Parts: sequence; structure tokens; C-alpha cells
Amino acid sequence: MTQEPSLIEYPCDFPIKVFGEAQPGFAEAVAMVVRCHDAGFDAATIEARSSSKARYTCLTCTVRATSREQLDNLYRDLTSHPMVKTAL
Repeated sequence: MTQEPSLIEYPCDFPIKVFGEAQPGFAEAVAMVVRCHDAGFDAATIEARSSSKARYTCLTCTVRATSREQLDNLYRDLTSHPMVKTAL
């Protein structure tokens, strides 16, 4: 099986949106997962937005992407985390 050519030129800064219920520790939990895949990730750079009724939170984490494999593994770990509803 051959892989399709990537539309992304690595390395690059790559934003990932992570959605979950608004709850204490959500941003910290997401930052821990991201740091496993990007050791230089700074949690202070996370941008947070609340839904209109403040039930959900959307976090934007900009990671330093070095490969498709790194991003695939990061998305897999984020979406399998119990606090995360989805990641885009």
C-alpha cells in the first residue's frame, strides 16, 4: 500500500481543535496528551472558547507537526481520551 502525498509540508505549526464538556482539568488533560507528541508544546498557548450555553469547551492547540504519523498518533490519543468528545 502506498501513501498519498501529503498536502502538508513538515515541519509546520498545525492547529488542532479539541472539543469536550466544560469541566475542571479539561485543558490540562488535553495539554498532557499533546505534550506526549510535541515535547515543546506550551499549554499557555491554548485558546479556549465556550459554547453559547457554556456546556462545552473548544480548545485550539497549535502543535509543531513533524510528520503525518505524529499527527495520526496525536489524533488517536486525543479522541480516545475520556474527556474529549472529538478533535479536528
